Amino acid sequence: MSLYDDAVLVLKGYEDQGELRQAYLDHLAAHPDGLWKACHAGHVTASALVIDPERGRVLLTLHRKLRMWLQMGGHCEPGDATLGAAALREATEESGIPGLTLLGTGPVRLDRHPIPAPCHWHFDVQYAALAPAGASHVISDESLDLRWFAYDEVPAVADDSVVQLLAATRARI
Repeated sequence: MSLYDDAVLVLKGYEDQGELRQAYLDHLAAHPDGLWKACHAGHVTASALVIDPERGRVLLTLHRKLRMWLQMGGHCEPGDATLGAAALREATEESGIPGLTLLGTGPVRLDRHPIPAPCHWHFDVQYAALAPAGASHVISDESLDLRWFAYDEVPAVADDSVVQLLAATRARI
């Protein structure tokens, strides 16, 4: 199965955010290259909110370009077999934490947001990942900082999309 086929199956199986979910499916139907950064109409991305083993904190990255506290995530790559694998790869690369595992069997949330030209949209498929006990993080080249935040600290540092992702994640754990 291709990454494109996986993305369509994942989105068809995702039961929340019906109108937005359909917009993702319509985008992929209209753009067979809609998973790749080269698709200037927009492209699917994959991200993961990293939760600590005690399930009381999240690891956020201070994104180098955007200068915002966000979950780990980014573009799909040809070697990604599934959207979940892409989210785990991005979370591992950006956190430096080996052994992350996805919570649940599918995405937690969808978030479509505009991005600067030449592209127009990121269609982010958002997962949650659990860090192993004793995990220590390493700041990547894509980050200015990485920091654990208690759940109640997130609204003070992150934008609404991260707050909504945390709320959706907490509802599932």
